[in-house]
Amino acid sequence: MNNRAGSPGANKDLGEVIVITSGKGGVGKTTTTASLGAALALRGKRVLVVDADIGLRNLDVILGLENRIVFNVVDVAKKICKPAQAIIKSKRSNNLYLLPASQTDDKDVIDEAEIRFVLEQFRREFHYILVDSPAGIEQGFRNACAGAESAIVVTTPEVSAIRDADRVVGLLSSKGIEARLIINRIDFDMVRRGDMLSVRDVQDILGVEILGVIERDEQIIVAANTGEPVVYNPKSKAGQAFTRIAGRVCGEQIPVPNFGGGSIWSRLTRRLGVAS
Repeated sequence: MNNRAGSPGANKDLGEVIVITSGKGGVGKTTTTASLGAALALRGKRVLVVDADIGLRNLDVILGLENRIVFNVVDVAKKICKPAQAIIKSKRSNNLYLLPASQTDDKDVIDEAEIRFVLEQFRREFHYILVDSPAGIEQGFRNACAGAESAIVVTTPEVSAIRDADRVVGLLSSKGIEARLIINRIDFDMVRRGDMLSVRDVQDILGVEILGVIERDEQIIVAANTGEPVVYNPKSKAGQAFTRIAGRVCGEQIPVPNFGGGSIWSRLTRRLGVAS
């Protein structure tokens, strides 16, 4: 595959595999996979999103493709079908495709070598392959990381989510996978009141490059319920943020805004009345 300008992949003829993970469930990882995939497709990139959450698939619902599934990633891995038979084209874009997970199999039904085999079948056909990892750090996580060149870690600005994200960042590093961070569902009014960790807080704790920040936006719920990724809504702040993130993934120099908010240490010292 040619014309991969800005992509850091070692071989310009092979698509870049990016695992999207979190550690903690419920932080918006699947929505991020769908939205980023759609945003990259809108930029003219051929994108395959892979649901690696075997037994608990949801990426098909977020993309509105749940009624079109015939084969899945397990079928490709076990050579029950040809790779092209398992992927489903988006209703909104000729550039966006889904490889769904199996809904009836157990997470242990395939291993890392089989996932690598599956991904290799598609790397010459797509610019980007986004792998939606299941929650946790068990076999499903290890499978999702197989074959990945880089990772996007999604977290919300909550202590429990950040703690899990920190664990995942360490595991990715041990595998030689470089991670970048998306902070999801941040509420800047709460940050200003000191009731929510700021972007700077999260970055200070995790020490990972920020790829993007997504404001809390009820349009994401609407998008998920209608099977239309939020990037198709030009009025959505979250959709606009995912569009900027897609540009950064493609190598464009789009600065991440300074969202303000002092570090956790400065806020603590103010509350304690200690001069910083």
